Amino acid sequence: MNAPACPGNGAAGVAPRPRVMASALAEQQQALLDALFAPAPTQHPPGAGPAAKAASFSGARGLLAYRSNAHALAERTLLAGFPVVAQLVGIDSFHLLARDFWHQHPPTRGDLAQWGTALAAFLQSSTQLADEPYLGDVARVEWALHLAAGAADRAPEPASFALLSSTAPDALALVLASGTAAVCSAYPVASIVTAHLEASPSLQAVGQKLRAREGECALVWRQGFKPRVAQCTSPEAALVQALLNGASLSAALDRAGELDFAQWLPSAAQSGLVLGAMAVGD
Repeated sequence: MNAPACPGNGAAGVAPRPRVMASALAEQQQALLDALFAPAPTQHPPGAGPAAKAASFSGARGLLAYRSNAHALAERTLLAGFPVVAQLVGIDSFHLLARDFWHQHPPTRGDLAQWGTALAAFLQSSTQLADEPYLGDVARVEWALHLAAGAADRAPEPASFALLSSTAPDALALVLASGTAAVCSAYPVASIVTAHLEASPSLQAVGQKLRAREGECALVWRQGFKPRVAQCTSPEAALVQALLNGASLSAALDRAGELDFAQWLPSAAQSGLVLGAMAVGD
């Protein structure tokens, strides 16, 4: 009687090892991803016969369907996060831009809502968009708004403001709203974004600022459940950025320079930008 075949010795009827099957599946998935993100081939391999061409055509049709769906998904995803950039370049150009961005910076996470962080640098490096150098900073403001929309909730703590009168500034910090960010630019980015999203200021006024090369800082935060953006001064932006970096109130005020903190704080609290105060290290 023949001895039973040992698992993994290649005998007929023996199932492949699960690890081998998983490895083969991973290779197939990676090959599909590579094909989806790679530029589409423009011709058949040299010397391909009719049968090979037919098989290639059949496979290409299936891959084309996948690519078309991927391109449509890229367009919808970027449009949701960057509506102002889309308006500035035109929707047709934006669709082409989204496809190009999809191939050069493909998603690395399953959640496509997190895809788009590299768009600002992508726009700045584009020679075709060199005549609109402000697009990269506009994209940074829009990405900050996008992140603010999905940031974790943080409740106001009005009673904590009492610490301002009982604790030294170097032992104190301010609690900022969810999604807070500051973007400073050599271009009027805050005005550009609010002109397109809120119709204020007018597009004519924004055009005048662009021609005058007026730089602006944009402040982004979430007021309740609504992401907000507004123009702020450079000292305000410096204060906010220092607080975001973990600085004490004293150190942040040093960075802010000429900021009138006594005048700024009530307005910041009323707008929901500052939610409270806390001892450093809490």
